Amino acid sequence: QVQLVESGGGLVQAGGPLRLSCAASGRTFSSYAMGWFRQAPGKEREFVAALRWSGRNTYYADYADSVKGRFTISRDNAKNTVYLQMNSLKPEDTAVYYCAADPVVGTTTADEYDYWGQGTQVTVSS
Repeated sequence: QVQLVESGGGLVQAGGPLRLSCAASGRTFSSYAMGWFRQAPGKEREFVAALRWSGRNTYYADYADSVKGRFTISRDNAKNTVYLQMNSLKPEDTAVYYCAADPVVGTTTADEYDYWGQGTQVTVSS
């Protein structure tokens, strides 16, 4: 079992940065692939970024095309925390952002993730 708590959301002007954090409980955090998803009003939840297992005891980062070059996902296993650094934010990035944990390899598909946080609101003003 893993419990996830996101923080760091808020209101930011277009072009600005924001860093989201996701704190995880449990001793086996390092064994989970971690992902970030977002859901805007009236839209389906969509993939944002993930740290996926490469099969060689390392992770690799994967990003949605819409955030590639602007967002960076990282993790600190000593702190049981995964981060999403968001730069050059756009109004279309406005959404509730969720972190998720996958005990297998990690994918871009929300249904593959077993554990979810409660979400944190990000609002980008133009």
